[in-house]
Formats: sequence, C-alpha cells, structure tokens
Amino acid sequence: MGFVKLAEGELNYCFDGPQDAPVLVLSNSLGTDLHMWDEQVAAFSEHFRVLRFDTRGHGQSLVTEGPYSIEQLGRDVLAMLDQLNIDKVHFCGLSMGGLIGQWLGINAGEWLHKLVVCNTAAKIGDPSVWNPRIETVLRDGKAAMVALRDASIARWFTADFAEAQPAKVKKITDMLAATSPQGYAANCAAVRDADFREQLSSIRVPLLVVAGTEDAVTPPSGGHFIQERVNGAEYAEFHAAHLSNVQAGAAFSERVLAFLLDTSGS
Repeated sequence: MGFVKLAEGELNYCFDGPQDAPVLVLSNSLGTDLHMWDEQVAAFSEHFRVLRFDTRGHGQSLVTEGPYSIEQLGRDVLAMLDQLNIDKVHFCGLSMGGLIGQWLGINAGEWLHKLVVCNTAAKIGDPSVWNPRIETVLRDGKAAMVALRDASIARWFTADFAEAQPAKVKKITDMLAATSPQGYAANCAAVRDADFREQLSSIRVPLLVVAGTEDAVTPPSGGHFIQERVNGAEYAEFHAAHLSNVQAGAAFSERVLAFLLDTSGS
C-alpha cells in the first residue's frame, strides 16, 4: 500500500506482481474499493504488475467536495501514473471504473496498451435515478449507506450466488457501507453526468467489453452498444449480475487474461 499526492490530497494504491512486468491498472466500481479485485490478483499478478487504487471518494483515498466528473477521476489516474513514473498501462475498470476507462480511451489513448471495460455503459441511468440517491445520501449520511448496502445485494449479485456465497457478498457490500457519504454522492454525480455515446468511435486501442447476463444496472445491451462503435472491439458475457469479476471469478480472470496476453493483433 502507498499514497500518491494529488493537488487536493492523497490517492491510495497498491502493487502486486513482478516489478518488471507490464502494468495492469484495476479501477473499482461505485461504492467499493480496491479490494473488489482481490479475486483477480493471484491470476493477474502471474503476468502483470497489478496496480489497484481507491478512486477519489472511496476507501482510503481523498474525499473532496463534490460533484466529481469522470474526467476528474480519469485525470487522477494519469496523475497517479505520472507520479509512479509509469508511461503506458493496460487498464481494466468495472461500472464507474469502466466509465473512467472509456474516458481514458477517448482522451488519453497514448497511455494505454489495451483497455477492458466491464459491466458499464456509455451512459448509465439518468438524473431521475441518481438525483434522489444523491439527496438521500447527503441528508442521511451513514444510515443511507447502510440501507444502500442492503439494497445492493440484489443489484450486484444474482440470487443464487448471494445464497451460495454469503461471505463473498458480505465482503463486497460492506465496502459500500464503509464508503464516505460525501464521496459516494460526489461520484454518483460523476456517473450521472457521463455520456460517451457520441465519442466511442474515437477509441483506437484494443478493447474488450465484459457484461453480465443478469446485470440490471448496466445490461448487456449497453456493452453491445460500446462494442459496435469501437473498431475491432471484443465482447464477453458471463452469468452474473453487476459485479461479474466477483461472481464469475476464475472465468472472468481467464477471459481478461486471454485478451491482454493475445499478441496476434500487435
């Protein structure tokens, strides 16, 4: 674990894997922290120097006044890479992390080898979804975060998985309850305002889009939308709800590694 200093505070990060391996950045979803990727670290770190971080407003990273924007969060990533003297990476982000990945692909492709965006969309929801949640969280604070934790189980996991793997589900949903209400609300605004539908075709780096068949938050249709607009993009779908990396586990890791390690298109 370590911290990089941004202009307004510190961003928490950690490395796993060989120091001389290519760097793979993993970007968390809204309401989780870098430990949402624990399931992938062993497999990914066999081939990559895995760099995980807590997005601004989450985990041990800085919480600043909102609202945030996806551009702001993307620039946090670039500042982190700059301070760590890393000039090019693979990037894998889920949900909000997938929005950050899209922004990087559109605006900072020179920093990327390959890009993976998971359980995301070019536009996620609309203000009628996000504004009441922001208002509730800012008003009720931690009590609202606990209520969101309980409601998130059905959004993040299928019922059969939640019943079969209660410990895994609790570990992830407890991250939501522990998230700063101010940081969560500020990031909700970033997701609310992001819309890359007209910009996707400018992504030029190799792209893999991952979706969950049972994902009601970002359905497979949103993943197909991205794939169809990015030249040469690949698509994979798993029996999972919103957190496919946790629910699909090893199968998710294997598919992402197959994409990242494929040199046929290089």
